[in-house]
Amino acid sequence: MEKLIYTNGQYNIWQLTGKECLQELAEFVVKENYKHHIGDFSYESIKDEIDSVYQEELQYIEDSTIFVVRNEASKIIGSIRVFRWDRKKILPLQKVFGINPLITIHSESNYSYWHIGRFAVDSFAGIPTITLFKQLMVYAVHPIVCDEKSYMIAETDSKLLKVMNALGIETTQLGHSINYLASETIPVCSSKDGLLLFYRHYRRLCKAS
Repeated sequence: MEKLIYTNGQYNIWQLTGKECLQELAEFVVKENYKHHIGDFSYESIKDEIDSVYQEELQYIEDSTIFVVRNEASKIIGSIRVFRWDRKKILPLQKVFGINPLITIHSESNYSYWHIGRFAVDSFAGIPTITLFKQLMVYAVHPIVCDEKSYMIAETDSKLLKVMNALGIETTQLGHSINYLASETIPVCSSKDGLLLFYRHYRRLCKAS
């Protein structure tokens, strides 16, 4: 199921629910990562990673909110996903980096942890990447800044992390970087307060036409 939440005549942003969207999301995310960081590749060389991303998202789907940007031809040109961690499912942070937020950040039971991931943008879509990032990130952090005591956790490309910090998102690095989905990836977190400057400045971009 898809719910239209933003349109401006050039592209639409949809909120997705249900398992039927996950294969399309997984293929888009993996392909875009390889396009940006590797260049030429074959579907055969990345199909295992696509399946891995699909299976990972499948376990989070009940708690996830997924946003995708579609162009006039209904092709995905941007994506992001956020979910509130139930402290039971294995996070990408734990699986890929061996980092448990309850140990690395803190274990207070009244704090919520929100994982943001699957950000990708088609840089050949004709829409500035930074524009789509700002909009998608505002939607993703909205439930976090509305949560009284909360943290964002994420694994982010090193170049994107510099952009996030430049836009006013205050992050703390949780561990060493590794190569993941074809790029140098860094585990980070941000408190609700660390997200507010960015959110307040750019939330106007999400007013639907």
